[in-house]
Amino acid sequence: MTLGQSIAETRKRLEPHYSDGEARALVREILFRLKGWTPVDIAVKADEPVSGFIQSKISEAVDRLLRDEPVQYIFRRATFYGLDFTVTPDVLIPRPETAELVDIIVGDHSGQSDLRVADLCTGSGCIACALARNLPFAEVTAIDISEPAIAVARENASQLKVDVDVRRDDVLALTPPEAPLYDIIVSNPPYITQSEKTSVDANVLLYEPHSALFVPDTDPLLFYEAIGLYAVKALAPRHSLYLEINPLHAEALRDMLARQGWHDIDLRRDTSGKLRFAIATRTS
Repeated sequence: MTLGQSIAETRKRLEPHYSDGEARALVREILFRLKGWTPVDIAVKADEPVSGFIQSKISEAVDRLLRDEPVQYIFRRATFYGLDFTVTPDVLIPRPETAELVDIIVGDHSGQSDLRVADLCTGSGCIACALARNLPFAEVTAIDISEPAIAVARENASQLKVDVDVRRDDVLALTPPEAPLYDIIVSNPPYITQSEKTSVDANVLLYEPHSALFVPDTDPLLFYEAIGLYAVKALAPRHSLYLEINPLHAEALRDMLARQGWHDIDLRRDTSGKLRFAIATRTS
């Protein structure tokens, strides 16, 4: 069987479960992860034979995809902000929206160096590592309560050769410091309410860690309240808190941050037009 024939067969198996575009993207990802082939390589090698071993690995990956398992967990790899991360079912798969948040932070601090950064609810460490790579000489701390997530974040920092201090702590119980510790605090905490589960894709609901996704219907701002109260003391004056948020609770979040004493609270939309980010500044 040639590579071209293998690709056609693989797409045929995937397309009843995925759209044509998704099937094409998944085939490209499978071949990249198995062989390191780019789309150009795939085009050049279309008439070359595929070994039985590689075909069996492709078939195995497709079997798992048809059970809704994310391709990132199948190969334990995800690309985020131009970097290649280890991901396991102990951590969320990095999303494009989160990369937009990193973009905002990097853009806001262009030309600055030696910034002190805290990433709360770090998960895989994708935000912390991306900022460590893109903010010159930044001192980055990453915090999460999950031991397995901490292990993944440390592995990513080591593999990417970035200086990130990964610590285990409960973001819901952080003690505010007596003096400011950071110039940037960022978080993408759990923010999907239990009642929203019915709208969550099967691959997310079945495989990604619920503790990193869901909050009670009765307390949708649970993490934001704790983070805001900590950050208003831990952040240096005239510096900002950056949050990825649930669009359904954006206005309530802004009101809560204002009550905590935050100023210049800016709700921003992602590229799909949803209110996805909140940026709040400590002025004194």
